[in-house]
Amino acid sequence: MTAYAIAHLRPAAPHPEIARYIEEIQATMDPFGGRFRVHNAEVEVREGEWPGALVVLEFPDIERARAWYDSPAYQEILPLRARHIEGDLVLVPGVADDYDATRTAAGMRARGGWQ
Repeated sequence: MTAYAIAHLRPAAPHPEIARYIEEIQATMDPFGGRFRVHNAEVEVREGEWPGALVVLEFPDIERARAWYDSPAYQEILPLRARHIEGDLVLVPGVADDYDATRTAAGMRARGGWQ
Protein backbone atom coordinates (compact mmCIF):
# COMPACT_ATOMS: atom_id res chain seq x y z
CA MET A 1 0.00 0.00 0.00
CA THR A 2 1.29 3.46 -0.90
CA ALA A 3 2.93 5.49 1.87
CA TYR A 4 3.86 9.12 2.22
CA ALA A 5 6.52 11.26 3.82
CA ILE A 6 4.87 14.55 4.71
CA ALA A 7 6.89 17.56 5.80
CA HIS A 8 5.64 20.86 7.19
CA LEU A 9 8.56 23.25 6.74
CA ARG A 10 8.69 26.65 8.41
CA PRO A 11 9.73 29.79 6.55
CA ALA A 12 13.50 30.16 6.21
CA ALA A 13 16.06 32.42 4.63
CA PRO A 14 17.71 31.13 1.43
CA HIS A 15 20.98 29.30 1.95
CA PRO A 16 23.30 27.43 -0.45
CA GLU A 17 23.03 24.25 1.64
CA ILE A 18 19.26 24.18 1.06
CA ALA A 19 19.84 24.36 -2.70
CA ARG A 20 22.33 21.49 -2.44
CA TYR A 21 19.82 19.43 -0.42
CA ILE A 22 17.16 19.97 -3.09
CA GLU A 23 19.64 19.07 -5.83
CA GLU A 24 20.54 15.79 -4.11
CA ILE A 25 17.32 14.53 -2.54
CA GLN A 26 15.85 12.85 -5.64
CA ALA A 27 18.88 10.57 -5.98
CA THR A 28 18.31 9.39 -2.38
CA MET A 29 14.65 8.59 -3.16
CA ASP A 30 15.15 6.79 -6.48
CA PRO A 31 16.35 3.45 -5.03
CA PHE A 32 13.18 3.30 -2.91
CA GLY A 33 10.70 4.27 -5.62
CA GLY A 34 10.08 7.69 -4.07
CA ARG A 35 8.75 10.68 -5.93
CA PHE A 36 7.53 14.15 -5.16
CA ARG A 37 3.78 14.72 -5.06
CA VAL A 38 3.92 18.21 -3.55
CA HIS A 39 7.10 20.26 -3.28
CA ASN A 40 7.46 23.43 -1.26
CA ALA A 41 3.86 24.39 -1.95
CA GLU A 42 2.29 27.32 -0.18
CA VAL A 43 -0.90 26.04 1.37
CA GLU A 44 -4.36 27.56 1.39
CA VAL A 45 -5.28 27.52 5.07
CA ARG A 46 -8.97 26.80 5.70
CA GLU A 47 -8.75 25.82 9.37
CA GLY A 48 -6.16 26.59 12.01
CA GLU A 49 -2.71 27.91 11.24
CA TRP A 50 -0.04 26.66 8.90
CA PRO A 51 3.08 28.82 8.70
CA GLY A 52 5.40 27.60 6.00
CA ALA A 53 5.23 25.15 3.14
CA LEU A 54 4.30 21.54 2.49
CA VAL A 55 6.24 18.68 0.90
CA VAL A 56 4.65 15.31 0.14
CA LEU A 57 6.75 12.37 -1.06
CA GLU A 58 5.14 9.13 -2.24
CA PHE A 59 6.66 5.67 -1.82
CA PRO A 60 5.35 2.25 -2.90
CA ASP A 61 4.91 1.19 0.76
CA ILE A 62 5.77 2.17 4.32
CA GLU A 63 8.79 -0.13 4.45
CA ARG A 64 10.43 1.69 1.54
CA ALA A 65 9.53 5.08 3.03
CA ARG A 66 11.28 4.06 6.26
CA ALA A 67 14.23 2.61 4.37
CA TRP A 68 14.64 5.87 2.42
CA TYR A 69 14.55 8.04 5.54
CA ASP A 70 17.00 5.77 7.38
CA SER A 71 19.30 5.31 4.38
CA PRO A 72 22.89 6.53 4.66
CA ALA A 73 22.40 8.62 1.50
CA TYR A 74 19.45 10.56 2.95
CA GLN A 75 20.95 10.85 6.43
CA GLU A 76 24.05 12.37 4.84
CA ILE A 77 22.13 15.24 3.21
CA LEU A 78 19.47 15.74 5.90
CA PRO A 79 21.61 18.18 7.95
CA LEU A 80 21.84 20.46 4.89
CA ARG A 81 18.13 21.19 5.32
CA ALA A 82 17.76 20.72 9.06
CA ARG A 83 20.42 23.31 9.89
CA HIS A 84 18.44 26.01 8.07
CA ILE A 85 14.76 25.03 8.00
CA GLU A 86 12.74 24.02 11.03
CA GLY A 87 9.97 21.57 10.36
CA ASP A 88 8.16 18.35 11.08
CA LEU A 89 8.23 15.17 9.02
CA VAL A 90 5.98 12.15 9.36
CA LEU A 91 5.80 8.84 7.52
CA VAL A 92 2.27 7.56 7.05
CA PRO A 93 0.72 4.63 5.20
CA GLY A 94 -2.01 5.46 2.74
CA VAL A 95 -5.37 3.75 2.45
CA ALA A 96 -6.36 1.06 -0.03
CA ASP A 97 -7.83 2.12 -3.35
CA ASP A 98 -11.21 0.77 -2.27
CA TYR A 99 -11.23 2.60 1.09
CA ASP A 100 -14.69 3.88 2.02
CA ALA A 101 -15.09 6.14 5.05
CA THR A 102 -18.73 5.09 5.45
CA ARG A 103 -17.58 1.53 6.24
CA THR A 104 -15.13 2.91 8.79
CA ALA A 105 -17.90 4.94 10.44
CA ALA A 106 -20.20 1.90 10.52
CA GLY A 107 -17.48 -0.14 12.23
CA MET A 108 -16.87 2.61 14.77
CA ARG A 109 -20.57 2.76 15.58
CA ALA A 110 -20.78 -1.04 15.91
CA ARG A 111 -17.77 -1.25 18.25
CA GLY A 112 -18.45 1.84 20.30
CA GLY A 113 -22.21 1.91 20.54
CA TRP A 114 -22.36 5.40 19.02
CA GLN A 115 -25.87 6.43 18.05
